[in-house]
Amino acid sequence: MTGPGRRYGYVGPEDVRRAVGRGNGGRAIRCAADLDACTTAKDAEPFTYVVGLDGLLRLAPRRSEHVACADGDDVLGAGEISFRRGPRGAVLVHEVSNQSTGYCPDPDSWPAVAAALDRAGIGRPDGFTHALVFRRCEGCGENNVVREGVFVCVFCDGDLPLLWNVTPRDPHRP
Repeated sequence: MTGPGRRYGYVGPEDVRRAVGRGNGGRAIRCAADLDACTTAKDAEPFTYVVGLDGLLRLAPRRSEHVACADGDDVLGAGEISFRRGPRGAVLVHEVSNQSTGYCPDPDSWPAVAAALDRAGIGRPDGFTHALVFRRCEGCGENNVVREGVFVCVFCDGDLPLLWNVTPRDPHRP
């Protein structure tokens, strides 16, 4: 099954991808009960997450690489997420972002993240609590985080495209 949205390929350093041991991806969250072992503390540290091509949310410790959490695969969404217990003890999303420099997902990846959370029965906000805008500079080829709506490359001062363009690099092109 493929979930909603764009498919994001890994765009980070190749040595990080090569270090991924297949079969060691993040913990699949199919239902809210799957979170119980992960979220015992009231204010647990955020997790690295991905939404796999199967539409499932996967969690790994915060300092994990997203590509490792995804088991080296493409994703529908990626970022950081934290949970809190609600007044009736249910686990709810406290904060969620698309902060992943390994995949650089667009804020438009939110529907895939929302669908994975809904599928697992986990309460969530209506959108990312912190959304990043990523663009690749067409001049120098570097990935950028757009800050304060200024679409200018921090590496070469070139203009950044208004539309998302951070796709995996062709290994046959410089």
